[in-house]
Amino acid sequence: MDTSLSSIAVVGLGTMGTGIAEVLALAGREVIGIDISEAAALGAVASLEASTARAVGRGRITERERADALARFRTSDDLRAVADAELVIEVVPETYEIKQQVFRELDAIVSPTAILATGTNALSVTRLAAESQRPERVLGLHFFNPAPAMKLVEVVSSVLTAPPAVEAVTALARELGKEPVAVGDRPGFVADGLLFGYLNQAAAMYEANYASREDIDAAMKLGCGLPMGPLALLDLIGIDTARTVLEAMYAESQDRLHAPAPVLGQLSSAGLTGRKAGRGFYTYDAPGGQTVVPDTLPPAADAVSGAGRDVASVGVAGSGTMASGIAEVFAKAGYDVVLAARSQEKADVAKGRIAKSLERSVAKGRLTAEDRDETLARITAAGSLDAFAEVDLAVEAVAEDLEIKRQLFASLDKVCRPGAVLATTTSSLPVVAIARATARPEDVIGMHFFNPAPAMKLVEVVRTVLTADDVHATVRAVCARIRKHPVDCGDRAGFIVNALLFPYLNNAIKMVEEHYASLDDIDAAMKLGGGYPMGPFELLDVVGLDVSLAIEKVLHKEFRDPGLAPAPLLEHLVAAGCLGRKTGRGFREHARR
Repeated sequence: MDTSLSSIAVVGLGTMGTGIAEVLALAGREVIGIDISEAAALGAVASLEASTARAVGRGRITERERADALARFRTSDDLRAVADAELVIEVVPETYEIKQQVFRELDAIVSPTAILATGTNALSVTRLAAESQRPERVLGLHFFNPAPAMKLVEVVSSVLTAPPAVEAVTALARELGKEPVAVGDRPGFVADGLLFGYLNQAAAMYEANYASREDIDAAMKLGCGLPMGPLALLDLIGIDTARTVLEAMYAESQDRLHAPAPVLGQLSSAGLTGRKAGRGFYTYDAPGGQTVVPDTLPPAADAVSGAGRDVASVGVAGSGTMASGIAEVFAKAGYDVVLAARSQEKADVAKGRIAKSLERSVAKGRLTAEDRDETLARITAAGSLDAFAEVDLAVEAVAEDLEIKRQLFASLDKVCRPGAVLATTTSSLPVVAIARATARPEDVIGMHFFNPAPAMKLVEVVRTVLTADDVHATVRAVCARIRKHPVDCGDRAGFIVNALLFPYLNNAIKMVEEHYASLDDIDAAMKLGGGYPMGPFELLDVVGLDVSLAIEKVLHKEFRDPGLAPAPLLEHLVAAGCLGRKTGRGFREHARR
């Protein structure tokens, strides 16, 4: 099989097809673009002219390179124009009927050695290949939008695909400056297979009125470093497109996590498909617009009413990294802070950790020496909770164990003055169960900080059914003063971030268990295709596999969904003591610190 692939056809000149054609033409390939719509063909030419002009203006290519690329691209409305192409990439609408019709017609047109690639992200490559007279030359070539910018290309093999065809398109992807990953044939492949399950759960979370759309999106951006929140991303992708992908995934997996949330069907049926329609989860200034405009669904934060309680002093219980980080945050904001541990020695060590952190900030020019000294002077280290007698807000940051937290709150109930707000930083335990250890559960609320607390902007504010309105208002006001972004959510396992993050991580582990893709390919796919700052296995090793397993178990116990059961591989690694970076080995080997 000839593997030069110098002449390439792109069938379907929508946004994706036009982007792929641009990448190919700029890389020196002769490209023929096919579309039955004259408007689409003209639009593709205009798009290529405009994008290459911008590239010249930014110094990325020369005027000669632009002219050469434009000369290499031509269009036609006749599929027979692809007869001499060595590779045909179809990017037509995502239905079997349309794609199969294209493949049947191509069989009668292209040479026996030509490779036929589908750009599908949801349909079975094997099923499409089976319709071809030469299924060994059919494979998937899944680019990501926008194709000129996105580095990931998933090369999808069916059981019928010939290795030389895979080798040829893989080499082509590298020559285009892309990062190809080899995957098998299942709906969603790697990147969308993990991404769309997460998006679906976010839609279901919104539909259940658990949190506002703004808070869900802010939580995932600030808590996980994602470029977009899940609901905004669904609007960008197209809600109808997302539903199609999820339907295909569910048809194969029968996993309830892939069953499209009803709200996706309702919005699609109403024509509210996202940005392209001007309205989806959000409302936009125009169809195809990017600017979100006010609508009839105000953010949940607007519902916060009433005055809070005065907070001048804060107690932080604990001696670990999280406790010292939270104490540092409050002290920097001007609060008087009591940092209490089980002994004076532990409290002094924790305060020493804060001093080192402040010193690093001074060295980096983020803090003056005077501010460092004033911040440290506001912190009193204490060896007993008795030092919390006069604090206005007590925040616990001790071990993630329900009984330990309940015992601590029982002590706070006796020590803290009436009217003091009591907050837990739990990430997975029921806040109400902690609150019931006191005689004043109305004063108890969750304040879930993220690690490292001085750097991470997010705080999940968790109300129980017993939390008083003024306690909620108090904590939101405190978050504003310490320059954190509060998001409101109810008291259920995982809150927002962990409830969406850990099923995604668990599904990545299942992919490895099934030998579907490698650790490296999955990590690369999610960083390059999903915009994640870390791949799932990098993140698991950083978080700690034992911590991850504990959260997975809590989620599974709470929601009783079989799809949330921890992956056996995760349980086996934890049992073997392979906990990630902290032990030197998790999913990968790490140098011990």
